[in-house]
Amino acid sequence: VSNARELAEWISTVRGPTRAVSESRRPVRLDNRYLVADRTAGKLRLLSMFVDGQPTGDAARLDRSAARRGPPAGRRGGSRDREPGRRRLATPGRVETVELLERQRLLPTIFFIFSRAACDDAAAACLDAGIGLTDADEQRQIREIATARLAPIDPDDLRALRADRFTAQLEAGVAPHHAGMIPAMKEVVEACFTAGLLKVVFATETLALGINMPARSVVIEKLTKFTGDHHERLTPGEYTQLTGRAGRRGIDEVGDAVVLWTPWVRFEEIAQLAASSSFHLRSAFRPTCNMAANLVRNYSSEQAHHLLNLSFAQFQADRDIVRMEARIERQRVALEAHRAEAVSPYGDVEEYRACLLYTSDAADDLA
Repeated sequence: VSNARELAEWISTVRGPTRAVSESRRPVRLDNRYLVADRTAGKLRLLSMFVDGQPTGDAARLDRSAARRGPPAGRRGGSRDREPGRRRLATPGRVETVELLERQRLLPTIFFIFSRAACDDAAAACLDAGIGLTDADEQRQIREIATARLAPIDPDDLRALRADRFTAQLEAGVAPHHAGMIPAMKEVVEACFTAGLLKVVFATETLALGINMPARSVVIEKLTKFTGDHHERLTPGEYTQLTGRAGRRGIDEVGDAVVLWTPWVRFEEIAQLAASSSFHLRSAFRPTCNMAANLVRNYSSEQAHHLLNLSFAQFQADRDIVRMEARIERQRVALEAHRAEAVSPYGDVEEYRACLLYTSDAADDLA
């Protein structure tokens, strides 16, 4: 949070003396990676985003070469969209990405996908592809955890939830995790992952908040997400929140954040996002009709105004107003100074401007 001191000042206002303590050093070093499926070479290419603090030239050149060949093929495109050269790069598949991470010793990983259904599909695809990331002892421990956590659920409900397939995915070392799952199943995933038994969790961004589940690496499939109304890019703060899971303190010397190539976001934009250190926190508080009705029903007018004035949004708004008022005052003083300099015994600027205006009006009347 870039404006941590402002936040601390607000907390001091509403809660009492507060001191902001800033720490800029990451306990486990983070390496940002860029994963591309190169169809020409027939392989995945895992590239570093930065070399000596600067965006790597290999990834930028690869991206530019693809851009020169044109946009990716579309479902509605014509014959030009089917030219093989125009599809040199592709987004790496989920199964092949997991296999690469296993070879590179980058497991366990949290694979962020901004869709509940896609998380389920990804775990199912890994199971169907025959991926097995656990040994016999780990599978036994997973079965014990799953059996204990799911025991209170009615057997008919477990069959409806396809618990047998869910358990099979767990034993293979993969699992989904999202808000659409029942709490017991999410608890099984969290317990198995925390114990080091699961190697890959396909999760929505909700896993990045409030749950202590660090991993050796994280994968971000796309840098855009659907908000329910439109698609929007991840902010630097959201990117940092997701990649904050990479690197287990006391276990890993380095954590890896792997971003998959897509035709919709250029490498330069991804590098800029990963390198950004500006995370300005602004209040999302917005009064609504329902809120106003509740305030009127439960509080007096003075109490309601007091509660609203305690919000971070009001605090930031007041500070902005103060800054605007100060700017207006500076402009007013400067204007008065300029007017004083314009005064002359031979005639000042205002008199000259009035003469020009009179002359212009007279000319218009004659015309």
